Amino acid sequence: MPTLPWVKPNPARPDTSAFVMASRLEVRSLKHVPRFFLKSLSAWGQVRRAPGALGASLEAQLFKGVFFTLSAWESKEALYAYAKANPHKKVVRDVRPSMRGSTFIFWEVPVEQLPIDWADAKRRIDEQARADALNGGSAAH
Repeated sequence: MPTLPWVKPNPARPDTSAFVMASRLEVRSLKHVPRFFLKSLSAWGQVRRAPGALGASLEAQLFKGVFFTLSAWESKEALYAYAKANPHKKVVRDVRPSMRGSTFIFWEVPVEQLPIDWADAKRRIDEQARADALNGGSAAH
């Protein structure tokens, strides 16, 4: 289960908040894992250079076909600018047909609480997935 450790692309300004995003992404079949993993590495390279990125980590559960992302940003706008730029934008488009489902969760924390703990992020993802299921929708956003 490879985990890319928390990296800090840009320094956080003291006494500010970070906009945090965590996700759980699942592919339809294990045959999609190698391609998804390789594509995710190009987005990982992008986040390491992204303006406003304060930190990020990626966990791949390869034999389950499940990938978790965790990132912190100066603002919601910085995250969305990253998501709309290539290679991330192209990666999302390319892997969408192979996806079974996904769950995304967003929250804010004081920058002094970075890096985010994986256990906390996964608890939040699980809570969001349960809420999505109760609301009759899929976990995909």
